[in-house]
Amino acid sequence: MNAMTEHGNDPDKKGEALKAQRFQMLEDIARELSGEVVFPTYFDAVLRLRKALQDPELSIDRLSRVIATEPLISAKLLHLANSVAFNPGGNQILDLKSAIMRLGLNVVHTTALSIVMTQLMRAKGMAEFAEITHSLWEHSIQTSAAAYVLAKDTGRLNRDEAMLAGLVHDLGAFYMLYRATQYDELRHRPDTIKHLIIQWHESIGVSLLDALGLPVEIVEATIDHDHLRNNPTTLRSLPEVVYAANMLSGGHIEWLMQDQPSIAVEIAALETQYGHLRADIEALAAELRGSFA
Repeated sequence: MNAMTEHGNDPDKKGEALKAQRFQMLEDIARELSGEVVFPTYFDAVLRLRKALQDPELSIDRLSRVIATEPLISAKLLHLANSVAFNPGGNQILDLKSAIMRLGLNVVHTTALSIVMTQLMRAKGMAEFAEITHSLWEHSIQTSAAAYVLAKDTGRLNRDEAMLAGLVHDLGAFYMLYRATQYDELRHRPDTIKHLIIQWHESIGVSLLDALGLPVEIVEATIDHDHLRNNPTTLRSLPEVVYAANMLSGGHIEWLMQDQPSIAVEIAALETQYGHLRADIEALAAELRGSFA
């Protein structure tokens, strides 16, 4: 629904007013990224994760599968596993499974539950954007599965690293949505918020992943993932895998890709090239979504 219809003569911000609001938000974001960053992602997934974490019989294998559906917690656990406290030898790891094994059940459980509770406390004002956050979460899960399958198909790339990169590639969009809802004049203007996300989620996302302490290989793999490029004939690098996985998983969401009319042609080419992997991608995505069952 158009914001003008929802709010009568109170249209979405445009021009100088939008520009001023945007730069105020960017200043606030820059300050926040210098500290501890925790924000809500998809409310239902976080609630289900909290429920799973309250199970006293939760195994480390099931815990790993459940956490693999929440991008912020996954990113924070990887950073913790690579910190001096848990990695005094400097042996950096790049995937969630290895991070959880290094940290151990108790540390993972305690850390994840703490982040979940903070996310839920900060979720006020996000309810009216439930449809957007659900779409972003579904896309993240699908991209994560596609990245894993594509990396496996190459026979050369780390499939677990690719899976994590796919999961966190749009974390900047979740963060931009959360930050936008902190401003009263934006909270009820979905078209304005979408515009801000379209313009800034990739660059803010890179800064966010840097601030979260993710390895440079994963951060660089997410750069310009929504910008059309020539489809690689063979996937040889993590950035190429994340790009292809994103496009195969609905990177053409209408409001996110509205300025790129040739997207359908690019998607069709990728489907032709990797369509034989579609069944495997869908099976893994369904398994990830079913982790809470």
